[in-house]
Amino acid sequence: MRSRITFLLDGKPVEIDFARAESVRPTTTLLEYLRSLPSHAGVKEGCAEGDCGACTVVIAEPSHAGPLRYRAVDSCLLFLPMVDGKQVISVENLRSHSGELHPVQEAIVGHHGSQCGFCTPGFLMSMFALFKSGSAPSDDQVNDALAGNLCRCTGYRPIVEAAREACAHGPHDHFSASERGVLETLRGFPHDGFAVRAPGRTYVRPASLEEALAALGEFSGPVVVAGGTDAALRVTKRHESLGRVVDIGAVPALKTCERIGGELVIGAGIPLADVPPLLGTEYPALVETLSVFGSSQVRNCATLGGNLGTASPIGDLAPALMAYRAHVVLRSAEGTRRLPLEEFLTGYRTNALGPAELVAAVVLPAPDGAFVRSYKVSRRRDLDIATLSAGFRLELDRAGSVTSLVLAYGGMAERTKRASGTERALAGKPWSRESVEAASLSLAGDFTPISDVRGSAEFRALAARNVLLRFWNDSRGER
Repeated sequence: MRSRITFLLDGKPVEIDFARAESVRPTTTLLEYLRSLPSHAGVKEGCAEGDCGACTVVIAEPSHAGPLRYRAVDSCLLFLPMVDGKQVISVENLRSHSGELHPVQEAIVGHHGSQCGFCTPGFLMSMFALFKSGSAPSDDQVNDALAGNLCRCTGYRPIVEAAREACAHGPHDHFSASERGVLETLRGFPHDGFAVRAPGRTYVRPASLEEALAALGEFSGPVVVAGGTDAALRVTKRHESLGRVVDIGAVPALKTCERIGGELVIGAGIPLADVPPLLGTEYPALVETLSVFGSSQVRNCATLGGNLGTASPIGDLAPALMAYRAHVVLRSAEGTRRLPLEEFLTGYRTNALGPAELVAAVVLPAPDGAFVRSYKVSRRRDLDIATLSAGFRLELDRAGSVTSLVLAYGGMAERTKRASGTERALAGKPWSRESVEAASLSLAGDFTPISDVRGSAEFRALAARNVLLRFWNDSRGER
């Protein structure tokens, strides 16, 4: 494997050999690297944890269909090897070589949408990614594209209006004129595996599943990353030096999706932004959950396998996936095994992965007519950590009594888990308000929530009961 990466910046190839470089490491973030350059001070460091959007840049890479695909990302969450073989576009690149403002810049000026120097560059880059998506966006799409940029200086109205106007006229700009040449350049870059091995430091970015599994077997207790949205915080916030990293973000075998015997098998390395189109209309509760998962910048990097692998007790996806009775596929050099998701999550930040295993896929059973809903209780709708999350599944007999029930909660225990006592209390009972209210008292025996900065134990206990009652109310319209 090579020890150097190559990417495009300012329209020119940049090569970094980590085996020889002294000022950068494989775990140096893209933001830190850009800020070290004399001509990229427009990329700002705000929160350094993917919340504010001040560091937003756009990554362009060839799509499956051929043309470049432009994605807004938080550069504070990307390790430098993650841009290998791609084009990095920062706010400095928006103006054309002749000095003309980009359409999104003109729109911001025309609508007086600029805010302080910290946040405006990030807003522009999010707008630019939306502009390059190629379609006139709806208001919801504009709002979603800007949800990852949090500024407190002024209102969002002129920025939303600027985005709507700029994107209404198509994606053609000076980047369009050079796209063919950029594609040829990117395809000419090396696409094999990448590895740096030095005393006290190992970073491997395999290009195949076989290489990834071999790397996992070679190292003891490596940090496994795919999108890096969780592991990067260990570097930017805890200032850890990650000694052994296996970056599986470039493994094509983890980014496939197929139907097998009616089941939908989704590769664990697929970015969350790409998952909703794969789900279609068959798994609406999961689509709803993904719509309030982080921001577009986060969803463009975060993956299914990474989210489940962290085993966070407040992870948004696990309750909804449990409601759909999802399984995870685990791979190692020894073979493949499959576990129900609720067996995969074993405790606080712990899972059933073996020392040389990785999450290869998530399996969703074919829809069977059950009523499934997901809920998230948080301080704001967009880009917020849940105080409580839930995924529920209901099946009734012809008389209206409960035959099958899944009540999965996040934020109520050391891991996402089912309210088994409450499920038993409702088994065989009429699906009525009286039955649900009586059974909801059993939640006190299922969970012992804690108080933290997101909510008190008392609030969580009350919210858990109220969410169950809301599920009953929502189900009335489906019967």
